[in-house]
Amino acid sequence: MTDNALQGVMHTLFIPLEARIFVSKKFPEYFYDEKALELECHISDRQIRKKSSEYAFMASVARYYNLDEMTQAFMAKHEAPNIVFLGVGLETAYDRIKPSKGIFYQMDLPEVIRIRRRLLGEREREVFIEGDLFDLKWADKMDVQSPTLLIVSGVFQYFHEEDVLKLIQGLKNIFPKGELIFDATNETGIKYANRYVKKTGNQEAQMYFYINNAEEFANKTGTVLLEERTFFRKTRKLLSGKLKIYTRIAMKLVDDKKRAILVHLKLNE
Repeated sequence: MTDNALQGVMHTLFIPLEARIFVSKKFPEYFYDEKALELECHISDRQIRKKSSEYAFMASVARYYNLDEMTQAFMAKHEAPNIVFLGVGLETAYDRIKPSKGIFYQMDLPEVIRIRRRLLGEREREVFIEGDLFDLKWADKMDVQSPTLLIVSGVFQYFHEEDVLKLIQGLKNIFPKGELIFDATNETGIKYANRYVKKTGNQEAQMYFYINNAEEFANKTGTVLLEERTFFRKTRKLLSGKLKIYTRIAMKLVDDKKRAILVHLKLNE
């Protein structure tokens, strides 16, 4: 695949990929993504790397570190679970987790899935689905009665709250044994996130959705809040003296102020 074939794909696909590459090289004892490193040769735009700080890359990877941990915990509790990545992009969790049971469903827009299929291929226990996140026809491709973990990473921010609320209501109706994990920032965090994305060269990807109180949001959606997790609780402990001082200060501030969190909801009682 040539670099030209990647043009026209949403620029934000490459920010988390670049982050996983950076951290895998610099802090492999914390997070190592072999598949992301293999994809480095397909990235021609170095603007993201030039404009990103150590903190920005660590924030992106801390999200995946925690999502991997939460996904593995869900899989350990169920015999044949569905793991569904909505807006999967070039996420490589399948390769990090190496599932021995259940099915990983990777859903995204047709143009993204075409690139994913060419770069990564569709492996055992993995199903690619072309679709629109808000058009729930993608759920027709799976057994919705099975225990299902739906993961939405780095996606909701680009939509308005009413869109997210409508989607969650739809998921509640479809997945009786479903759980949802997504990342969110608070109102202050979304302002910083918008500045960062623009700094990397993308002037179009405006973010809107944020959560100031996870419990209140769960009540609004009629779901059960299973966990609200900050990004860096383990990162700071594992890498303490190895990170730049600004990175350490920013991590503590973001955790203390809950500017970036993972929200884990049980869709139905």
